[in-house]
Amino acid sequence: MTQPTHPIKIAFFDIDDTLYYKAAQIIPASVTEKVLPALKAQGIIPAIATGRCYGAFPDALKPLVEAGQFEFFVTINGQHNRYQDQLISHYPLSKERIEQVIAGLKSLGIAYAFVCNDEIAVSEITPQIDEALKPIKADYICDPLYYQAHTVIQMLAFYSQEENEKVLASGLLGDDLKEVRWHAYSVDILNKHNSKARGIADVLAHFGWGPEDAVAFGDGLNDIEMMQGVGLSVAMGNADEKVKALASMVTDPVWEDGIYTACKRLGIC
Repeated sequence: MTQPTHPIKIAFFDIDDTLYYKAAQIIPASVTEKVLPALKAQGIIPAIATGRCYGAFPDALKPLVEAGQFEFFVTINGQHNRYQDQLISHYPLSKERIEQVIAGLKSLGIAYAFVCNDEIAVSEITPQIDEALKPIKADYICDPLYYQAHTVIQMLAFYSQEENEKVLASGLLGDDLKEVRWHAYSVDILNKHNSKARGIADVLAHFGWGPEDAVAFGDGLNDIEMMQGVGLSVAMGNADEKVKALASMVTDPVWEDGIYTACKRLGIC
């Protein structure tokens, strides 16, 4: 399949290593000079769908946002969703549940962080936390009590894959939370029913659109549910193999103009 069978109204782009080449800290020129103008010319709305919070958008993306190139923002894994400055939906964690998670992580000797719309606050600073967070938000802050005065939408926990079983066995996630790994030393901790797919569904429902009206581009494990929730899905050439297996199409890597290649194949560029 190289052509959509239904007119596309909105295109959702993951940020890291999909829209934005993180190693080089750039958005490929083919995206800014060819893809975005072509989508706009066809009435297709470019949108962001990311695990990042709005305050952790990379510098290369900010001028495009400020210029109105993106109007919809599905952020923090679909848990804070906006159309321009209008909040469509968000799903904060309760302070009671946060404190339960903190107690569980402390008992295991695991550091943690709070993710809000515009800030990330960690419980302590370590080389592992620096390695995970600095490419995402270099100016993150350290405040283990940050949650007491701010709305926390998601938590992070800093532990390796080898420690997964220990965390799961502890029961700290309960029946309501899940962990999604995004780094060798870190996972997202969020409501088990939340995902980019839920955020996208909220955006589509708000405007009376359906999954068939959307295409999504991604590369990571937190993109899997998103790809299952839209009519067309594109995995980058650098994507995780599990993501590639579920996508409608696999394109070239981000550093080889993968988004532009996919859009040409889809006939929307």
